Amino acid sequence: MRNKGGFFIKLALISIRNNRKFYLPYILALVGDAAAMYIMSALVNDPGVASMTPGRPNGYMYVSVFMTIGMFIAYFFSAIFVCYINGFLMKQRKKELGLYNILGMGKGHIALVLVVETVCIALLGIGGGIAVGLLLHKLVSLVLHRMIGLPAPFGFYISWDGMAQTAALFAALLAFTLLLNLNKVRVSKPIELLRGGNVGEREPKTRWLMTIAGVAALGWGYYIAVTTRTGMDAIVTYFLAVALVIVGTYCLFTAVSIFILKALRKNKRFYYRTGHFIGVSGMLYRMRQNAVGLANICILCTMVMVMLSGTLSLYWGTADVIDEQYPGDVNISVRYYPQPRAQDGGDWEPFSPEAMLAAQTGFIQRQGFQVEQARTCADFGFGAGRLADGSYTTDTSDRDAVEAIVTVTCITEADYTARTGETLDLGPGEAAVYGGAGDTLTIRWVVPKEGREVGVSTFQIVRRLSENPDFNPNITQLVTVVLPDGETIHQLWALQAEVYGPEEYSSMHWKAYLNVDASEEELEYLKERYWDAVQDGAFYEGTGSWQMLDWNLRSEGAADAYGLAGGFLFLGIFLGFILLVATVLIIYYKQISEGYEDKERFEIMQKVGLSRAEVKRSIHSQILTVFFLPIAVASIHILFDFNMVEKLLTMFYIHNTALTAVCTLGTVLVFFAAYGAVYLLTARTYYKIVER
Repeated sequence: MRNKGGFFIKLALISIRNNRKFYLPYILALVGDAAAMYIMSALVNDPGVASMTPGRPNGYMYVSVFMTIGMFIAYFFSAIFVCYINGFLMKQRKKELGLYNILGMGKGHIALVLVVETVCIALLGIGGGIAVGLLLHKLVSLVLHRMIGLPAPFGFYISWDGMAQTAALFAALLAFTLLLNLNKVRVSKPIELLRGGNVGEREPKTRWLMTIAGVAALGWGYYIAVTTRTGMDAIVTYFLAVALVIVGTYCLFTAVSIFILKALRKNKRFYYRTGHFIGVSGMLYRMRQNAVGLANICILCTMVMVMLSGTLSLYWGTADVIDEQYPGDVNISVRYYPQPRAQDGGDWEPFSPEAMLAAQTGFIQRQGFQVEQARTCADFGFGAGRLADGSYTTDTSDRDAVEAIVTVTCITEADYTARTGETLDLGPGEAAVYGGAGDTLTIRWVVPKEGREVGVSTFQIVRRLSENPDFNPNITQLVTVVLPDGETIHQLWALQAEVYGPEEYSSMHWKAYLNVDASEEELEYLKERYWDAVQDGAFYEGTGSWQMLDWNLRSEGAADAYGLAGGFLFLGIFLGFILLVATVLIIYYKQISEGYEDKERFEIMQKVGLSRAEVKRSIHSQILTVFFLPIAVASIHILFDFNMVEKLLTMFYIHNTALTAVCTLGTVLVFFAAYGAVYLLTARTYYKIVER
């Protein structure tokens, strides 16, 4: 038994060595995936991460959440990739396993060889992955914390839980593929195994139902993507659109491609030419087996480009968000009502912006710091739905509203001038608008769910603004209206108060932006002193009645914003790299598979009279067409997906379409270059097999 066991182990090792051009990339991929899984698990479990920034509680949350999401996504695609490559390996080894059977080895013995091979691959792949993960964990940790603006924890951390989790997950995955292989051996006859690698493809039939379903799925997914109007719409429909495009992509390569190739074959002028005849016929007869691989490559390419372009847009757009949301070193926001409510009682007094500004600047100066600049502004906003005629209604449940809900924010021309330095010279009934459409701005003050209209406000739009003059953090579409004076704004506020009633009407919003001659550490000390000082009830004396006050530092807001954006970018790059490696390996195995299939075709075509140059040129043309078809389709997916990605970014207050377009275009161009480099490298392997 010992000798028999040693024989099967030796046979398995020889098999792995002889097929190293197949197994080596597979094992390296397992090493990379296992290393990535361990690194993300170690980052989640590292105790130094949780205690590194007492003043930044969101820091640990960002690391934990992003890495947990990354682990799930990485394992999901690792499972798909491992199953795909395992299927390829079994197809290539059918003849070898059939020969074992013919020479006297029973299926039990073949199963034992497969078990030993799987154990060896697991030891090399999982063990090597954990070892690489241990070596790279600290480097990746430094990069991650650099990107999210946090100090990296000290020391070298080994996550035993991460090791166990990584080993268990990938062992389960390899065990699953082993069961699939054992079942194939069990149900196959020896002659089928022996001839398995030489089984040709019948001419595929035109699947009309699948063709129609593929076109319909792609069309529906594209329609959802291009008609999405807000970030909320994008969140609700994004995964539906993605699912439809994935289904449509598989149908496109499986059925629609066959339909197109058969149509080309019917065109006699096109088909009966040397290059076209060989290329079209070759792709047609092999498209059934190529379809899934091509669709996988296309989907992976799309995911990598969407992930990288979206996270780059978020990271580079964060600077604009910080400038808009935190214009000063100290940013104060007060919400108040211009008139008393029933719950306010008899102590209500009008809010005094002047007294509030004096209280804030006086406190800062008493702490020994100088206020270099103080800017104030006031606005009020409300939700509305856009009607077909371009007007807005406060009844957002109105069925006639053809556009998504928007947030309308009103500011005075004086505040606009103070912020931009530009004078508009607005007259009565005139307005400057950001985000609206048409020559006039009409607001219909309709009581929600009742349909009762209490008034209509109409303004002539004399200036259309290209940039939002008043940043209002909101996930809906923003419409900012600059009006001549505060009296006009108070009239609009009174109308919306009548429409919504005292329980739901919007408050006025007063903001102050103070630039202080102090370092970030001094500003943090100042904030601590501020919250201590306001415990004294006399601090706000004379400021009137108000409901809520926020006191925020630009440095804290920037750190939090970059922590979020940096975490997304890191996750995008990390997962993008994993998916890119998977794409490269799928392409590699595809080239090898087609190389062995084309080798015999290469020889036969030369025997029937075609020159070596003609054969090589036709096969080169076919491979080039098939190779770049997935990236071409992926680019079309990106084009249609752009609108939805842009709307998703508004959830993070990114409204810079030009920046998103530049990031998307740059990502596509760089990916095209990388894809071309992969083609050149893998094509060499293909030609070595064919010309051997």
